[in-house]
Amino acid sequence: MGHVNEADLEWTETDRGEARFKRKQLGEAAGGDALGCSLYELPPGHKSWPFHYHAANEEAIYVLAGTGAIRLATGEDDPADETRPLEPGAYVALPADASGGHRVINDSGEPLRYLAISTMVEPDVTVYPDSGTFGVFVGSPPGGREERSLEGYYDADADVGYWDGE
Repeated sequence: MGHVNEADLEWTETDRGEARFKRKQLGEAAGGDALGCSLYELPPGHKSWPFHYHAANEEAIYVLAGTGAIRLATGEDDPADETRPLEPGAYVALPADASGGHRVINDSGEPLRYLAISTMVEPDVTVYPDSGTFGVFVGSPPGGREERSLEGYYDADADVGYWDGE
């Protein structure tokens, strides 16, 4: 059994364009294997990871403090999406398919703190509909700490035939 207090962990920071946030990987620090959990803090006016969904990993978000919004896919066969408000106590389940597309947005004047929980299945494919790209993770899931035997990000339109180059 792993035990950790978030106050004992250092923040890691990401600052890439409109994506700016701090993160503490609680699940990893506690030695979690099949379940991941991270504490996030988004400053006012910023967003989390780009809009995406996972093909193998279910995720969930639970808001601890602050307000904001979450951009959600409306359905697996519908490329449209919607934005819904987030407030303390809000819980959002994100399936492991296109209907789980999401991005957290802090459109308030205060920091937004939330937990992101996920299964830790590999291999996984993460799809980014806005950029038309996808990521592949083999050997360790997204957010995993083990070395990966294969990982990369690719243009979804750069399709090749099965026998090309063989």
